[in-house]
Amino acid sequence: MPGMWWVVGGVVAVVLATAYLTWIAARVDRMHARVGSAARALDAHLLRRAAAAAVLAEERYAVELYAASRVALDVEGDEREAAENDLTRQLRTTPLDPEDPVAAAVIAASRRLALARQVHTDLVRDALSLRRRPVVRLFRMSRKHELPRYFDIDDPTLSTRPELSVG
Repeated sequence: MPGMWWVVGGVVAVVLATAYLTWIAARVDRMHARVGSAARALDAHLLRRAAAAAVLAEERYAVELYAASRVALDVEGDEREAAENDLTRQLRTTPLDPEDPVAAAVIAASRRLALARQVHTDLVRDALSLRRRPVVRLFRMSRKHELPRYFDIDDPTLSTRPELSVG
């Protein structure tokens, strides 16, 4: 009967290892799903800010701001970050009065965008860290997921003080 304990011990070890690997694989899947959700939320906030900026530009007859907001609404792919940075620069040169409902919408959209960008950045960092774990690399647990990418744009938060808005 002493050989029986080795078999039971081996079975327990295999079950524990399988449970651990299953848990890690599910964690990798959940993390990538969260990154995807955060990317979609970030995209929605980018579109809302660009639309609010277009409305502000139409109200103020600001041609450059309107052009930047239209480009931000229409651009896709790798040029998106540059278009969003251009829109942020245009918005920073525009005086924004929080009492004006249209300007307040742009300010609020920019604040929500900053939060969505931070959440996305944190999740991408966590997903990349998880992907670098030796057990994840060894068993190729992240092979069915695209490599998450940061969305590098300037801080979209806008100042409502006139002396800080210009420049």
